[in-house]
Amino acid sequence: MATTILFSPALFWFSFLFFLSFLSLQTISQPRVNHLLTFCNNRSNSFVEDSSYDSNLRSALKYLRGTSPAPPYLSVTKGLSPDTVYGMYHCRVDITKSTCGVCVRTAITEISKRCTSQKEAFIFYEQCMVRYSDYSFFGLQELDGPNALLPSTTDFPTTSRFGETLPDKMNKLITRAASTTLWPNPYFSQDQQHVTELGSTYTVDSLVQCSPDLDPGNCTVCLRLAVEKLLECCSRSRSALNFLPKCLVRFNTSSNADVPSFEKKHNGDDPSSGVIKGDKIFEGIFVAVIKASALALVRLML
Repeated sequence: MATTILFSPALFWFSFLFFLSFLSLQTISQPRVNHLLTFCNNRSNSFVEDSSYDSNLRSALKYLRGTSPAPPYLSVTKGLSPDTVYGMYHCRVDITKSTCGVCVRTAITEISKRCTSQKEAFIFYEQCMVRYSDYSFFGLQELDGPNALLPSTTDFPTTSRFGETLPDKMNKLITRAASTTLWPNPYFSQDQQHVTELGSTYTVDSLVQCSPDLDPGNCTVCLRLAVEKLLECCSRSRSALNFLPKCLVRFNTSSNADVPSFEKKHNGDDPSSGVIKGDKIFEGIFVAVIKASALALVRLML
């Protein structure tokens, strides 16, 4: 006896809508990471695909991305000279291990696409940094390396004293971080302060952090350089981050409608502004698909 299978358009669209909703939950549950800068060092030596260096590089990056849960810092050395690869990643200590892992995996995927033949490369995100090279940089202080600077889009007004107090705040954190050598979070210090001025109160969260392979002296030098560059551009910013290969400094003020601010000119999704915001495109497409699917389902059920 033949079996008859009835096709229900309404059931099909309901299942399709449920599937899209499931994908949405999976996407939303992933922490967001923000790309700042990729630096493929064209002055470094180059390599070709399927060479010994290429094989060692793929092995090193696989090791870095495969560690779970992700610690804030990890280094690796793969292969023999002259094809040895040295790699590392460095996450901000104030983020979760899950966010660190997502950032490192995303960074490794992107640096593999963008830097295809250079033996030295760096990629910076707001949450982490990944790098590799054909020379050992462990324990070295690099004052001429690339850095990723991320200021906020709004400033404090000129009447605010925030910029005057920021250097002293950062110097105290640097002194504290350089003397904090115990694991699991060596060379890290953060602070939260409530400030009252201009008739309102806001909160300032600040942190400084060094790569654990540095000694206290080199950590101090790196952080002072990072703060110097930060203050040159961002002393009036409501928030700012400066990420160097071996250290980072960051401050963030709470948003408060009662505290005056001035809007800066911002280039949006222009890559020259330093931050890529491609996730907005996916969100727009996804919302459009959900709305169209829901409308089709309603029509079928009427």
